[in-house]
Amino acid sequence: MYKILSIQELAPKTKMFEVSAPDIVAKAEPGQFVIVIISEKGERIPLTISDYNREKGTLSFAFHEVGKTTKELGLLQVGDDLENVTGPLGNPSEIKKFGKVLCIGGSVMIAPLLLQVKAMKEAGNHVTTIIGARIKDGLLMKEKAEALSDKTYIATDDGSIGHKGLDFLKEILKKEKFDRCVVMGPVAMMYEVSEITKPYGIPTIVTTTPIMMDGMGMCGVCRVTVGGKMLFGCFDGPEFDGHQVDFDQLVQRQRLFLPEERVKSLLWEKNIGGCKCDRSKA
Repeated sequence: MYKILSIQELAPKTKMFEVSAPDIVAKAEPGQFVIVIISEKGERIPLTISDYNREKGTLSFAFHEVGKTTKELGLLQVGDDLENVTGPLGNPSEIKKFGKVLCIGGSVMIAPLLLQVKAMKEAGNHVTTIIGARIKDGLLMKEKAEALSDKTYIATDDGSIGHKGLDFLKEILKKEKFDRCVVMGPVAMMYEVSEITKPYGIPTIVTTTPIMMDGMGMCGVCRVTVGGKMLFGCFDGPEFDGHQVDFDQLVQRQRLFLPEERVKSLLWEKNIGGCKCDRSKA
């Protein structure tokens, strides 16, 4: 039912799938996510919507091959079917004419960020986009970001391309006034940006990525504290006020099962490595 129509390699171990999903695309909006299941007994993985085409009935999502399930997902080929894709889930982003909007994306989350950049531009905003990665080879979709944005900046942790780190953002904010900031990426990056924008009073919206299971607010796994209140990332979010999110707690919850995840990934890799079967069907 959910057939993979195209696969784009955005960076090493980072791919974007285009999937046939007309039922989901009919209602999808920027900022929402889907839950993907590869096989009947597969793990449920939440992935933010990166693009959609209502006429074609296709949905796109990007992922980084970091754990057992995403590595398994990366073995699939065009023409393969996913067991299930559930969505759209979560609340859509607030898209309207704010004025000057600053959009900042890091790592694999650059892909869904650019969907918001496109929507913000169509709503009549002047959009400045910053995209970043740890190293040059990890930078995604630079040309698309430049094509969609009024102004674009590049940053890497090691300075291998563009600015080194995010300190240059402070200089930008001293010179320009922004009416809204949208941030999607690693938690550490979203926290840093939120701390930088706070003194300037810029409303800053972050997309949280807590551990998640059902994606509909029933299991309570995706708890996140915002403004001292416990909320659900899937039902109340996934976007929240970055100046109110308890990032320390979010990081602790994300790392809760990290040892188990690493062991599971290593065991899966060992099993696949010794298998002489068709790896694309593994």
